[in-house]
Amino acid sequence: MFKKEIKIDKAKKLLETLADNGFSYSLANKLLRNKDVRVNGKVCKENVKLAVGDLVTVFYKEEVKKFHVVFESENVLIICKEASFMSEEVEKETGAFLVHRLDRNTEGLMVLAKNLEAKTKLEKAFKNHKVEKFYLCEVVGFFQTNKLFTAYLVKDAEKSVVKIYDKNVAGSQKIQTRVETLKAKKESSLLKVEIISGKTHQIRAHLAHLGHAIIGDGKYGKREDFQRFKEKHQKLFAYSLHFKDVGIEELDNQTFQKYPKWMDNVNL
Repeated sequence: MFKKEIKIDKAKKLLETLADNGFSYSLANKLLRNKDVRVNGKVCKENVKLAVGDLVTVFYKEEVKKFHVVFESENVLIICKEASFMSEEVEKETGAFLVHRLDRNTEGLMVLAKNLEAKTKLEKAFKNHKVEKFYLCEVVGFFQTNKLFTAYLVKDAEKSVVKIYDKNVAGSQKIQTRVETLKAKKESSLLKVEIISGKTHQIRAHLAHLGHAIIGDGKYGKREDFQRFKEKHQKLFAYSLHFKDVGIEELDNQTFQKYPKWMDNVNL
């Protein structure tokens, strides 16, 4: 158990103070619920307004970092997100603006804007396909391909799930997923994936529809495969961002890449 004391030199709310001192928003709330925060020696469970001179004492276990910074300038922040961490929590913790998202259990690279001008330029760049996003994933079974797959996606917002169809159906959106096999064996295959359209759960649902669900995906994969591979998180990683002419000098024609730790242990 660690202990941190914070002397207040500017009046502000308790959660804001904890965030300024390295605690994520989700962890700060957990610390309050668990009675691990003291204000002037008394247990505090609410987001109270602090006064100059107050002493905040925090007791905590060492936090697993949910993301780390890959690149930062005055305009943009590129981070590598870990699994089990929502994109919105990255936004809250960094104070930067989201311009795209990753699923909670998807790891990898994300770019955030640090000001409104950069936000507008990046949102426009994503919309106009001037940012190329590539993913690595390990899927169930032998899958040898190098092809652009087209299908139709229907989103069920209430159940937080999507369904994929080979033909256009009522309420569907056209999707395109480019898949290139890097290695393939009987048990599993390592793929490089690019999504042309970028819809909710597109990679996960589309690959499952093709008969090769991502290992560790409990939502779109088969129960027996999930139990067989015994992975806590899906093996899907946003490993590469290539920026074309997006109007931000430090990003234009630049590529940023990171590789997942699990690639060292891919049994292929």
